[in-house]
Parts: sequence; structure tokens; C-alpha cells
Amino acid sequence: MAPTVRFAPSPTGKLHVGNVRAALWNWLLARRDGGKFVLRIDDTDQERSTKEYEDAIKRDLEWLGLNWDETVNQSDRFGRYDAAKERLIDAGLLYPCYETAEELDRKRKLQRARGLPPVYDRGALDLSDADKAQLEAEGRKPHWRFKLSQKPVVWSDLIRGETTVDTASVSDPVLIREDGMYLYTLPSCVDDIDLGVTHVMRGEDHVTNTGVQIEIFGALGGESPTFAHHSLLVGKYGEGLSKRFGSLSIEAMREAELEPGAITSLLAKLGTADPVVPVADLAALAKSFDFDRVGRAPARFDMAELEALNGKLLHDTDYSVVAKRLSAFDADEALWFAVRGNIERLSDVEQWAQIVRGEIDPVIEDKAFTDEAAALVPDSLDAESWGALANALKEKTGAKGKKLFMPLRLALTGQPHGPEMAALFPLIGAEKARARLRGERA
Repeated sequence: MAPTVRFAPSPTGKLHVGNVRAALWNWLLARRDGGKFVLRIDDTDQERSTKEYEDAIKRDLEWLGLNWDETVNQSDRFGRYDAAKERLIDAGLLYPCYETAEELDRKRKLQRARGLPPVYDRGALDLSDADKAQLEAEGRKPHWRFKLSQKPVVWSDLIRGETTVDTASVSDPVLIREDGMYLYTLPSCVDDIDLGVTHVMRGEDHVTNTGVQIEIFGALGGESPTFAHHSLLVGKYGEGLSKRFGSLSIEAMREAELEPGAITSLLAKLGTADPVVPVADLAALAKSFDFDRVGRAPARFDMAELEALNGKLLHDTDYSVVAKRLSAFDADEALWFAVRGNIERLSDVEQWAQIVRGEIDPVIEDKAFTDEAAALVPDSLDAESWGALANALKEKTGAKGKKLFMPLRLALTGQPHGPEMAALFPLIGAEKARARLRGERA
């Protein structure tokens, strides 16, 4: 059966590499097997959720090439969540609790002091109707907890293998806050059932939550999806990334002129046994996606690795892929193939377009030497002209190696390093080359 997966961001902030990795892996699974990729906007927190963040999330996904087949906003589905709430109450599985945050904190501290796990003691289940009425008369509003079975929940995880969560060691989860706001867990289960989600792939920090949700799926009469919990991203040295998410947002990477293909190439393979190589074609990445290649160790994200991958991707990019963007720099196909092996960002082409077509102040180290070179430049330049000039100059002056090539490069480009001169030389042209070799601004 073709899988149905979902990516469920909250529109309360920008997308970063951590949640984009989850989005990408779900997308790869769906596209590999001809399935469906659903974008679910988790905007139940209407105080913090904004349309601006929602639009930014969609813009980032589109830029990365992660198209989706259906969009669902949780803010449009409160009626479905209300129906699920009533069903759970009627089944005796959702119960009101009146403890304040301070009272719950005191309970946890007492349990720890006694050497007990800080699990909710289900004190609210002992309240009579009169007790509840009295508490509400005092102005207290209940939050609602789901009554767990207190038995082990076992599932076959596509990454972790057989996984067990003993719900006896977990507090009955709060599904609805005192102000009536639904927390993540219940709406997510309702949506997964209604949308026919077959696979849920997410970070391993959700493992305990999965044990809880499997029980909720059963209570709502739904079938649990197949779960896969991948390792979390950490920094190069194993440090957490949370404090750096601002600089690791997809928006920041786009503004830094990184290529979307470099980002997806890296995130697709981090945490797997596969090598990280530049792959601009997302369909090719999807074909290579394999749960058997996914490891359990934390995946290390290194911005330097992404930067290097960005350059490698551009070095192999065909002109047709970037032609429209290069038009802003007045760069044609010949210039692209001449300089692409020496750039880290696409905008680096602008510098070389200016060097080739504009005017520069040549750097002259040996005027007699470069004057000699100027006299040897033919009227018409082609791919063989650079080698011919170097050989003729070597024969005439005896210079070789760096002493032969560096003065020429400095005079012709003003730069000590750069693309192969054999490719740049014909683009500069004979007249401009002679002038620069003579030390003239040209």
C-alpha cells in the first residue's frame, strides 16, 4: 500500500534544519513509494501561531523542492477534536483534574524525596461530583488527562526495531489545558486517523509520546500508523543545536545563498550509513532512501560540511539549471563552465564576470616579463591559446612553473588564484589581455 505521511510544523517560528530533516525524510518515503505527503499546520495555539510563519514555512518547503499533496490546518478542525474529547469522556478515559501547577510541582517533589518516580498519582479520579462542583465554585477550571492502561505498549519501529513503553511509568498525559486549548497529542491522533496516515516518522524524543498515542488511537477506534523514530541532530562536537536555530533556519541559509540541493543532500544522509554526496535531483534521493541504512547514533550537523557540499554541487551543475539566475550577472554558458569549479556560492560568478568583461587594475610584478607576454598574444584566442602562449614565453624567457604562470595570472585577472587560465584567457580576449599585460587598466 502506498504510504501517506505528514509533516506537521507549528507556525510559531521559522523552519530549521532539525524539523526540515524530518520533513525531508517523510517526503522521500512518500515519493519513493508513490505515496502522499500531507502538510499539516499545527496551529491550535492561536495566540502564538501566525499566518506570517505559516506562509514562511510553505515558502521554505517550496524553495527546497518539498511539494505537498494536501494541506490541513488544525485550526479548522476543532469540531473533530471536540467529538473525540466527548468520545473519550464517555469511555471513561478522559478525566478532569483540578490541581494547580504549584500543587503538581509539590507532589513531584514529595515523590522524588521518597525515591518514587514523579508520575501523576491520579488523585483526581477520587473526586466526587460534589468535590468537583466545590472546586469549580472556587474558580478552578479543570485540565483533562487521558487514562493510560498502565501496561506495556509494544510496536515494531522501522528504525529502532521492537520498542516498548511501559505506560505504568508515565503520567496520564494532559490532552486539554485549563483554558480549553488542545495540546499536541489528541489532535495529532485524530488527524492521523482522519487523513489515513500510514507512517509517522519523527525524532526519537517522541518515543514515549508514541506509546501514549498508540493507546489513544485504540481508544478512538483507529489503527496505529507504522512508526519510525530517527536520531536527533547535534552539532559537530555533539552539542545541542537549539540555541543556534536562528542561524540554522532555512530562511537564513537561503539568505546566505546556499543551494537547496546542498541542504537536502546533506540532511537526507545525516544519520545513515550512506556517504554524503551532492545530489540535486530529489527524485534520485528518494530512490536511495532506505530504513535499513539509518543508524541510531546522533546525527552530527556541521555547517562547514554544508558549505563544502554547496561548492561541490555547483561544480557539477549544468548551465541550463542556473541560466536564469546567472543572467543577473551577465554570465553566459562559456563563463559558467570556466568558473564553476572555483566558486562556493552562485553569486561568486559576478566577480569573475567583472574580471572577464569589465576593467581591472592589473598586478604587475615583472614589467619586462609581462611586456614580452603581451607581444606574444595572437589576434584570435581559443582553447589552445593559453598553452601556446605559455610555451612560447617559456622558450623565450626560460621561466617555468610559478615564475611563469603567476605573473600572467596577476596581470590578467588581478587575482593570485582562480579558474583555469586556459578557459578564462579566450573570454578576456586578445585586446584586453595585451593591455593588461602591459599594465594598463582594461
